[in-house]
Amino acid sequence: MLDIRQSSEYANYLSQIGWTAERISGINYFIKKLPLIGSILKIQRPEKIDFGMIEKLAVRYRAFHIVIEPNLTTGGGAGFKLSKSPYLPTKTLWLDLTKPLKFNKETRRGIRMGEKLIVKEYSSPQEIEIFRRAWKKSVKFTRFVPSTQSLINLRKSFPKNKSLFLASHNLQNKIIGGAVFTRTSHAAYYWYAFTSQEGRSSLAQYALVHQGLLWSKKRGCKIFDFEGIYDPRFPNRSWLGFTHFKKSFGGKEIYYPGCYTKTNLFRLIRN
Repeated sequence: MLDIRQSSEYANYLSQIGWTAERISGINYFIKKLPLIGSILKIQRPEKIDFGMIEKLAVRYRAFHIVIEPNLTTGGGAGFKLSKSPYLPTKTLWLDLTKPLKFNKETRRGIRMGEKLIVKEYSSPQEIEIFRRAWKKSVKFTRFVPSTQSLINLRKSFPKNKSLFLASHNLQNKIIGGAVFTRTSHAAYYWYAFTSQEGRSSLAQYALVHQGLLWSKKRGCKIFDFEGIYDPRFPNRSWLGFTHFKKSFGGKEIYYPGCYTKTNLFRLIRN
């Protein structure tokens, strides 16, 4: 299955946020140019790995650091080493959307509680700015929140029915939870999510995910990717909480090989 990071929409998105995208023989290569010192080259979830082409691009763009995050059927090699700090989730859940959605008692209860809230879709730049402000207020200051422009660019790159921004509101019309979904022709992705303290107690995220699942099925997606759960191979204990939440919907656990990197200090010094 083609990963979303190998889609033309994702290439367009990264191009808008400062990366150079090269699409060669159906594979996306992304280059981040850094003033004076060269660039970083990354290849994420490719269907195949062409080490010859990677080296050509590394020379062309003076890449001193190369990152490969393999798909399920590809791996490292050619001097690349497994990194202890992957960029993409190395373990995720896939929910089969070709089958009827069936949930356990806990999840059904969460969905029912969340459905008592008001759920709205956000799509215009002005609405996305409101969405982002609520997101920023809902989480700790140490939590990464994309810029408004980055979210607007995401929406532009995945237009119309290829992305969905949803937010849950309390009775005072205050946003207490939100989720962003993206999709290709075959798979949908639980891209971003946030919940305020009130949203967590109201189980707001259950209904948002359920709406995202229904949206994905309606558009013919076969797989719903929860975009990351806790992986003991690369432990991050902060992921344990939302991993329990995601697993409550069911799905098949998927393992990726990890992240492989190679640094050429000679290129850095030479530049």
